[in-house]
Amino acid sequence: MEYKQIILVAGLVALGTGCANVERSRDLANPSVPGKVLAEQVCSNCHGIDGNSKSPNIPRLAGQQPGYLTNQLNNFRAKQRTDPDGSINMWGISRHLTDAQITGIADYFSKQKPQSNASTADPGLLAAGKEIFEKGVPEQNVIACSACHGPKAQGIDAFPRLANQHANYIVKQLTVFRDTQGRPGTPMEAISHPLTGANEEAVAAYLQAFPD
Repeated sequence: MEYKQIILVAGLVALGTGCANVERSRDLANPSVPGKVLAEQVCSNCHGIDGNSKSPNIPRLAGQQPGYLTNQLNNFRAKQRTDPDGSINMWGISRHLTDAQITGIADYFSKQKPQSNASTADPGLLAAGKEIFEKGVPEQNVIACSACHGPKAQGIDAFPRLANQHANYIVKQLTVFRDTQGRPGTPMEAISHPLTGANEEAVAAYLQAFPD
């Protein structure tokens, strides 16, 4: 083999090795890429490298319960979540994920530190939201949010962390629970039905500005 051919072959091998670097890969169809890498290289584009997304339409994942994240990724992969934002943004991303990758992604974001989420909501609205979170709306048979999501809104196992979540995202999900079958199999379908729009806005505002 001539010297030039050797150089060409060596270059191609090196190029192939670089492309196959699973520690920096964005290949969602490669089962060898660790979930942590996909979280850093792919998920972070929308949710932030630390899980504290800036867009009010994209949920914060920092400090989220790993059991909840695992369940949701499984639901996206199985196309069981049909809410518009979820199906459009997550079906394609999740369709080739392995169980190990899903576990890795959930583990990565659950270990990120949640940041406070600035709010300009009226103090009266925040006070109303606090009341709903801690005591529910008894006259409408709405239980306290803290009963399932924890006294600090930190989440419990399959029940998600809500503290510091974007208010806009929470309201959108409450609407999905109440008016559609986009997120089946959750107790929120029944819980959210009696909530009024004003109640949703109040509790969502309080959760975004949840005190440290």
